Amino acid sequence: MVAQSAVWQDANYQSRKQCLKPLAGFPIIPTMSSDNQQFDIVIVGAGMVGAAMAALLRELPLKIALLDRGNFDSPRAEPDGEAEAVAFDARVSALTLASRQLLEQLEVWQVVISQRCCPYQTMDVWDAEGTGSIAFSAADIDQDELGIIVENRVLLHALHDKLREQDNLELIPAQLVTALDTASSGDVSLQCESGQEITAKLLIAADGANSGIRRLAQFRTREWDYQHSAVVTTVRTEFPHGGCARQRFMASGPLAFLPLHTGREDDAQRYCSIVWSADPEMSDALMQLDEADFAKKLGAAFEWRLGQIEHCAERFSFPLRQRHAVDYVQDNIVLIGDAAHSIHPLAGQGVNLGLLDARALAGELKQAQAVGRAPADKTVLLRYQRARKGHNLGMMWLMEGFKYLFAQEALPVRWLRNAGLRSVDKAGFIKNQLARRAMGLDWD
Repeated sequence: MVAQSAVWQDANYQSRKQCLKPLAGFPIIPTMSSDNQQFDIVIVGAGMVGAAMAALLRELPLKIALLDRGNFDSPRAEPDGEAEAVAFDARVSALTLASRQLLEQLEVWQVVISQRCCPYQTMDVWDAEGTGSIAFSAADIDQDELGIIVENRVLLHALHDKLREQDNLELIPAQLVTALDTASSGDVSLQCESGQEITAKLLIAADGANSGIRRLAQFRTREWDYQHSAVVTTVRTEFPHGGCARQRFMASGPLAFLPLHTGREDDAQRYCSIVWSADPEMSDALMQLDEADFAKKLGAAFEWRLGQIEHCAERFSFPLRQRHAVDYVQDNIVLIGDAAHSIHPLAGQGVNLGLLDARALAGELKQAQAVGRAPADKTVLLRYQRARKGHNLGMMWLMEGFKYLFAQEALPVRWLRNAGLRSVDKAGFIKNQLARRAMGLDWD
């Protein structure tokens, strides 16, 4: 039940949405006699999920392209010697063991741990409106850790470096898809902002919560506003975190402290990434406070569990919205990750669900190749949808239930909520099964 700042994945959408023009059906694109490239598979979006998707297809005898509006040069995580705080990326992800195993398979995990990451062995969750709490331990389920906090730029840099070695992949930077069409061959045709035209037998949209591909292809979604914004920053605390992820549930929203590791002996465990979910009025007020007042407000909200908040890095705030595509597949276009589903960050499951999407789709595409089916074969794509849709919906509704339950202030609900937390905490088998499920160990 650890939060993470997955809401960052498509933060620049507002600045580019005018370039995305959803038209009735697939718009007709003028035929381009030059700058036309053809691929078996085109993946749009080179974030963590899209990059992992491309890497998972490295053994297929297919021509693959990865498009992104960036330049595939994610900066390394380097401390800033002149800054008051270590220069952590404000965007972090709480990776499950299932995600770690996938990254090990892709041979990028060693690069990640050689840079900077922080495993956590315990997790404390408690209710601000009572005495209910629950504590999880990796030792109780015979694991070394419950999860790993990784800065997004560290993981992206490792993935992008790996992709440069991939023989069947072409990286196409600084491209924004502005229109889609069905080519005469039945392939999907993409027109880029630069005027370049690209065709693919299969188009995989991994371009985030505000997916331009999803909008252009007119996938239907069900979505609602959480009426919350997430305030995220990095803080230095008086006391070390001890490798423990902590989350306090308040009526105004959950507050999570995710442990970070500097790699330096003097303050290795004194930094945390925080995600504070609150209604827009409260989050706006938090953003307007100066650093000293924000630190006091944050410390009090966290019950001073780690002592004084000694320093806060720059703060960012993003609205939270949940959405889910009615279908993940339409003709020869398929959605993965946040393009298919976005979830409240209170459980830190966003990127983990996306990586499971990538793993499932890659598995279906490899099996299709082995039996001679085309990548865009509808049977192949629907098998992926069946494998992932139910699991993703289940996690989304579970998080919605948690949010609703802890937002209730009525005394009987608070009493039942706290009694339930204490009961589960004492029920070792049930608690350990919840931990294994959250870690992705029982996904298969």
